[in-house]
Amino acid sequence: MSMIRDLRAVVRPSARPVPHKEAAAPFEPDTTTSSAVVDCAVYRDGARVESGRTLSPQEAMREARRDGGFVWIGLHEPTEAEFAGIASAFGLHPLAVEDAVQAHQRPKLERYDDSLFTVFKTVHYVEHDQLTANSEVIDTGEVMCFTGRDFFITVRHGGQGSLRALRHRLQEDPELLAKGPSAVLHAIADHVVDGYIAVADSVQDDIDEVETEVFSPGRNGGVSRGVDSARIYQLKREVLEFKRAVAPLQRPMQLLSERPMRLVDPDIQKYFRDVADHVARVHEQVMGFDELLNSILQANLAQASVAQNEDMRKITAWAAIIAVPTMVCGVYGMNFKYMPELHWKYGYPVIMSVTVALCLGIHRTLKRNGWL
Repeated sequence: MSMIRDLRAVVRPSARPVPHKEAAAPFEPDTTTSSAVVDCAVYRDGARVESGRTLSPQEAMREARRDGGFVWIGLHEPTEAEFAGIASAFGLHPLAVEDAVQAHQRPKLERYDDSLFTVFKTVHYVEHDQLTANSEVIDTGEVMCFTGRDFFITVRHGGQGSLRALRHRLQEDPELLAKGPSAVLHAIADHVVDGYIAVADSVQDDIDEVETEVFSPGRNGGVSRGVDSARIYQLKREVLEFKRAVAPLQRPMQLLSERPMRLVDPDIQKYFRDVADHVARVHEQVMGFDELLNSILQANLAQASVAQNEDMRKITAWAAIIAVPTMVCGVYGMNFKYMPELHWKYGYPVIMSVTVALCLGIHRTLKRNGWL
């Protein structure tokens, strides 16, 4: 049996239900305790240390450094004041702390003296019955990770990307958690990228639907009038948001998989290669989405232009037909005394017959040439 189980079985959801729920930590009043803390625990030898009471981050840190192990603290949208005590206790760099509190960061990996600061963009597909010009397709959030020798801190922004189920799955594999904070970092990276893959598949379905509508034949087998261009443009904007989450993550994953780092266990580093490969694959997919939507948008505009030209040809053709009786009526409406066939008994029916014959001839000619 290998030293570490296949990590995919841990970081990817299984069919079995989660055994218990993560509860918000009602810490005792403490000026350094943040109300934004979702969970705080000490892990020693891969197992969660149960102390019988809820530990504050400072107490957990002291226990981990006294008896060994590492602390995993999870926070959700902390304010600067709420995060200040934790940042000071764990010696986090001020620039990284500012990024974690402010959010709206691009995916990146930064190394400070005794810690790594990693930013991930979480992506969630928004279900919708029909794609419209105002449909929200992709919802994004952020997960910031501080990885130290004996601590791991996650700062989450946005309503999506909860790490509750992931924490429980990791706790079920003490052999993996015994590898320390870098094992948690890999699990989160793989969890986020798996979300990218699922969203990419759903976006592909939306693009296929729009593409089918654009290239479907119009009425009576004619040229399609296309779809609302605003729908295609909205989908393109959502894909652009997706690209902003995926593209910058390639470099951090390459660094984690290729460059030896003091805070990343060598056994864990090997598994970052798989994550980096998945990020590269999703990035290629998203770039393909962007190019395909450009082509679909151009084709839709071209079809709308062709449809308008067809309409103009039909209008012109009918105007040419109507011009014949208009000309005849105009001539006979001038009230000249000596008009041709004016006093002939069959003059009226002959003129009307000639007019109808000319109109039918013009109609037949235009229809044969595809104008009608």
